[in-house]
Amino acid sequence: MKKLGIIVADSDEFRPLADTVTRGEHCEEFFLKRRILKFKISENTEVFAMLCGIGKVNAAAAAAHLVDIGCEIILNYGLSGGISGVNRGDICVCNKFLEHDFDLTTIGYKPCEKPGQAYIYEADKRLLKLIREMLPDIKAGTAATGDRFVCDPVLRDFLKNEFNAMSCDMETAAIAYVCEYAGIPFAAVRKISDDAGADAADSYREMNSANETVLSDFILDLARSAAELIL
Repeated sequence: MKKLGIIVADSDEFRPLADTVTRGEHCEEFFLKRRILKFKISENTEVFAMLCGIGKVNAAAAAAHLVDIGCEIILNYGLSGGISGVNRGDICVCNKFLEHDFDLTTIGYKPCEKPGQAYIYEADKRLLKLIREMLPDIKAGTAATGDRFVCDPVLRDFLKNEFNAMSCDMETAAIAYVCEYAGIPFAAVRKISDDAGADAADSYREMNSANETVLSDFILDLARSAAELIL
Protein backbone atom coordinates (compact mmCIF):
# COMPACT_ATOMS: atom_id res chain seq x y z
CA MET A 1 0.00 0.00 0.00
CA LYS A 2 1.40 3.40 -1.01
CA LYS A 3 1.24 6.17 1.59
CA LEU A 4 0.83 9.93 1.30
CA GLY A 5 0.83 12.45 4.15
CA ILE A 6 -1.04 15.72 4.62
CA ILE A 7 -0.03 18.09 7.42
CA VAL A 8 -2.31 20.88 8.68
CA ALA A 9 -1.42 23.06 11.65
CA ASP A 10 -4.62 24.67 12.86
CA SER A 11 -7.86 22.98 13.93
CA ASP A 12 -10.02 25.46 12.00
CA GLU A 13 -7.95 24.85 8.87
CA PHE A 14 -8.18 21.09 9.41
CA ARG A 15 -11.95 21.00 10.00
CA PRO A 16 -13.12 21.21 6.35
CA LEU A 17 -10.83 18.31 5.43
CA ALA A 18 -11.98 16.29 8.43
CA ASP A 19 -15.64 16.95 7.58
CA THR A 20 -15.09 15.58 4.08
CA VAL A 21 -13.02 12.59 5.14
CA THR A 22 -15.25 11.50 8.02
CA ARG A 23 -18.27 11.27 5.72
CA GLY A 24 -16.55 8.29 4.09
CA GLU A 25 -14.67 5.22 5.19
CA HIS A 26 -11.77 6.14 7.45
CA CYS A 27 -10.11 5.42 10.76
CA GLU A 28 -8.55 7.66 13.36
CA GLU A 29 -5.29 7.39 15.26
CA PHE A 30 -2.98 9.65 17.26
CA PHE A 31 0.70 10.53 17.47
CA LEU A 32 1.87 12.60 20.46
CA LYS A 33 -1.82 13.38 21.07
CA ARG A 34 -2.12 14.75 17.54
CA ARG A 35 -5.09 13.57 15.48
CA ILE A 36 -4.51 11.59 12.28
CA LEU A 37 -7.25 10.61 9.84
CA LYS A 38 -6.38 7.61 7.71
CA PHE A 39 -8.31 6.96 4.50
CA LYS A 40 -7.87 5.68 0.96
CA ILE A 41 -7.89 7.76 -2.22
CA SER A 42 -7.42 4.70 -4.44
CA GLU A 43 -7.22 0.95 -4.09
CA ASN A 44 -3.48 1.12 -3.46
CA THR A 45 -2.95 4.58 -1.90
CA GLU A 46 -3.58 5.48 1.73
CA VAL A 47 -3.57 9.04 3.07
CA PHE A 48 -2.55 10.05 6.58
CA ALA A 49 -3.95 13.55 7.27
CA MET A 50 -2.44 14.94 10.46
CA LEU A 51 -3.49 17.90 12.59
CA CYS A 52 -0.03 18.78 13.87
CA GLY A 53 -0.54 21.94 15.94
CA ILE A 54 0.89 25.38 15.31
CA GLY A 55 4.61 26.08 15.05
CA LYS A 56 7.86 24.65 13.71
CA VAL A 57 8.45 21.99 16.37
CA ASN A 58 4.97 20.53 15.94
CA ALA A 59 5.27 20.61 12.16
CA ALA A 60 8.71 18.95 12.11
CA ALA A 61 7.57 16.25 14.54
CA ALA A 62 4.55 15.53 12.34
CA ALA A 63 6.66 15.33 9.21
CA ALA A 64 9.19 13.03 10.87
CA HIS A 65 6.38 10.72 12.01
CA LEU A 66 4.84 10.57 8.53
CA VAL A 67 8.25 9.80 7.04
CA ASP A 68 8.81 7.13 9.69
CA ILE A 69 5.55 5.33 8.87
CA GLY A 70 6.42 5.28 5.17
CA CYS A 71 4.72 8.27 3.54
CA GLU A 72 6.29 8.84 0.13
CA ILE A 73 4.83 12.32 -0.50
CA ILE A 74 3.95 15.02 2.04
CA LEU A 75 1.60 17.93 1.33
CA ASN A 76 0.64 20.95 3.40
CA TYR A 77 -2.06 23.56 3.21
CA GLY A 78 -3.15 26.46 5.42
CA LEU A 79 -3.34 30.21 5.75
CA SER A 80 -0.37 32.56 5.35
CA GLY A 81 0.40 36.21 5.74
CA GLY A 82 1.09 38.05 2.51
CA ILE A 83 4.50 39.70 2.12
CA SER A 84 4.88 40.68 -1.55
CA GLY A 85 3.16 40.04 -4.86
CA VAL A 86 0.03 38.56 -3.30
CA ASN A 87 -3.29 39.85 -2.02
CA ARG A 88 -5.70 38.68 0.64
CA GLY A 89 -7.67 35.71 -0.69
CA ASP A 90 -5.01 34.62 -3.20
CA ILE A 91 -4.11 30.95 -3.34
CA CYS A 92 -0.38 30.47 -3.83
CA VAL A 93 2.19 27.73 -3.93
CA CYS A 94 5.44 27.94 -2.00
CA ASN A 95 8.45 27.00 -4.13
CA LYS A 96 11.16 27.84 -1.58
CA PHE A 97 11.22 27.74 2.21
CA LEU A 98 13.41 29.34 4.89
CA GLU A 99 13.32 29.88 8.66
CA HIS A 100 13.41 33.64 9.13
CA ASP A 101 13.75 33.46 12.92
CA PHE A 102 16.96 31.39 12.89
CA ASP A 103 19.74 33.92 13.46
CA LEU A 104 23.47 33.34 13.81
CA THR A 105 24.47 36.60 12.14
CA THR A 106 26.38 37.69 15.26
CA ILE A 107 28.92 34.92 14.64
CA GLY A 108 29.25 35.47 10.91
CA TYR A 109 26.45 33.54 9.24
CA LYS A 110 23.88 34.90 6.82
CA PRO A 111 20.35 35.52 8.11
CA CYS A 112 18.58 32.16 8.63
CA GLU A 113 21.68 30.19 7.59
CA LYS A 114 22.27 26.96 9.54
CA PRO A 115 25.84 25.67 9.94
CA GLY A 116 26.62 22.61 7.84
CA GLN A 117 23.22 22.23 6.17
CA ALA A 118 20.96 23.70 3.56
CA TYR A 119 18.91 26.59 4.81
CA ILE A 120 16.73 27.38 1.80
CA TYR A 121 14.69 24.34 0.84
CA GLU A 122 12.78 23.83 -2.41
CA ALA A 123 9.44 22.24 -3.18
CA ASP A 124 9.44 19.13 -5.34
CA LYS A 125 9.53 20.15 -9.00
CA ARG A 126 7.10 17.41 -10.06
CA LEU A 127 4.55 18.55 -7.52
CA LEU A 128 5.02 22.18 -8.55
CA LYS A 129 4.43 21.26 -12.18
CA LEU A 130 1.31 19.32 -11.25
CA ILE A 131 -0.05 22.20 -9.16
CA ARG A 132 0.53 24.67 -12.00
CA GLU A 133 -1.29 22.35 -14.38
CA MET A 134 -4.24 22.21 -11.99
CA LEU A 135 -4.18 25.96 -11.24
CA PRO A 136 -2.45 27.68 -14.18
CA ASP A 137 -2.70 31.19 -12.68
CA ILE A 138 -1.43 30.27 -9.22
CA LYS A 139 1.21 32.58 -7.76
CA ALA A 140 4.48 31.07 -6.57
CA GLY A 141 7.21 32.33 -4.28
CA THR A 142 9.30 31.98 -1.14
CA ALA A 143 7.70 31.15 2.20
CA ALA A 144 9.37 32.65 5.28
CA THR A 145 8.66 30.53 8.34
CA GLY A 146 9.11 31.44 11.99
CA ASP A 147 7.62 30.82 15.41
CA ARG A 148 5.97 34.21 15.38
CA PHE A 149 2.70 35.49 13.96
CA VAL A 150 3.81 38.38 11.75
CA CYS A 151 1.75 41.53 12.31
CA ASP A 152 4.53 44.06 12.06
CA PRO A 153 5.18 46.16 8.93
CA VAL A 154 8.86 46.46 9.84
CA LEU A 155 9.34 42.69 10.00
CA ARG A 156 7.19 42.25 6.89
CA ASP A 157 9.41 44.66 4.94
CA PHE A 158 12.54 42.93 6.25
CA LEU A 159 11.27 39.57 4.96
CA LYS A 160 10.46 41.16 1.62
CA ASN A 161 13.78 42.97 1.22
CA GLU A 162 16.08 40.33 2.73
CA PHE A 163 14.53 37.17 1.27
CA ASN A 164 12.16 38.35 -1.47
CA ALA A 165 9.50 36.46 0.49
CA MET A 166 6.02 36.01 -0.92
CA SER A 167 4.37 34.85 2.31
CA CYS A 168 4.97 34.04 5.95
CA ASP A 169 3.77 31.18 8.11
CA MET A 170 4.78 29.10 11.12
CA GLU A 171 5.24 25.59 9.71
CA THR A 172 6.21 25.10 6.07
CA ALA A 173 10.02 25.43 6.27
CA ALA A 174 10.12 22.98 9.17
CA ILE A 175 8.25 20.39 7.11
CA ALA A 176 10.43 21.16 4.10
CA TYR A 177 13.57 20.60 6.19
CA VAL A 178 12.46 17.11 7.25
CA CYS A 179 11.41 16.22 3.70
CA GLU A 180 14.68 17.55 2.26
CA TYR A 181 16.79 15.30 4.45
CA ALA A 182 14.47 12.32 4.12
CA GLY A 183 14.31 12.63 0.33
CA ILE A 184 10.52 12.96 0.36
CA PRO A 185 8.68 15.13 -2.23
CA PHE A 186 6.96 18.07 -0.53
CA ALA A 187 4.71 20.92 -1.60
CA ALA A 188 2.65 23.52 0.26
CA VAL A 189 -0.40 25.37 -1.02
CA ARG A 190 -1.47 28.37 1.05
CA LYS A 191 -4.22 30.98 1.06
CA ILE A 192 -3.32 34.55 1.95
CA SER A 193 -5.34 35.64 4.97
CA ASP A 194 -3.77 39.03 5.75
CA ASP A 195 -1.01 41.47 4.83
CA ALA A 196 1.24 40.71 7.85
CA GLY A 197 0.67 44.29 9.01
CA ALA A 198 -0.93 45.84 12.06
CA ASP A 199 -4.41 44.45 11.28
CA ALA A 200 -3.18 40.97 10.41
CA ALA A 201 -4.58 39.22 13.49
CA ASP A 202 -8.16 40.35 12.85
CA SER A 203 -7.96 39.50 9.14
CA TYR A 204 -6.54 36.08 9.93
CA ARG A 205 -9.20 35.28 12.53
CA GLU A 206 -11.97 36.29 10.14
CA MET A 207 -10.75 34.03 7.34
CA ASN A 208 -9.74 31.17 9.63
CA SER A 209 -13.17 30.98 11.22
CA ALA A 210 -14.95 30.84 7.85
CA ASN A 211 -14.23 27.09 7.47
CA GLU A 212 -13.81 27.43 3.71
CA THR A 213 -13.30 24.22 1.74
CA VAL A 214 -11.29 25.58 -1.18
CA LEU A 215 -7.89 24.49 0.19
CA SER A 216 -8.98 21.14 1.59
CA ASP A 217 -10.82 20.26 -1.63
CA PHE A 218 -7.78 21.19 -3.69
CA ILE A 219 -5.35 19.24 -1.51
CA LEU A 220 -7.46 16.09 -1.91
CA ASP A 221 -7.49 16.55 -5.69
CA LEU A 222 -3.74 17.15 -5.61
CA ALA A 223 -3.19 14.05 -3.49
CA ARG A 224 -5.08 11.88 -5.97
CA SER A 225 -3.16 13.29 -8.94
CA ALA A 226 0.20 13.12 -7.17
CA ALA A 227 -0.36 9.51 -6.16
CA GLU A 228 -1.18 8.58 -9.73
CA LEU A 229 1.70 10.44 -11.38
CA ILE A 230 4.52 10.20 -8.82
CA LEU A 231 4.02 7.16 -6.60
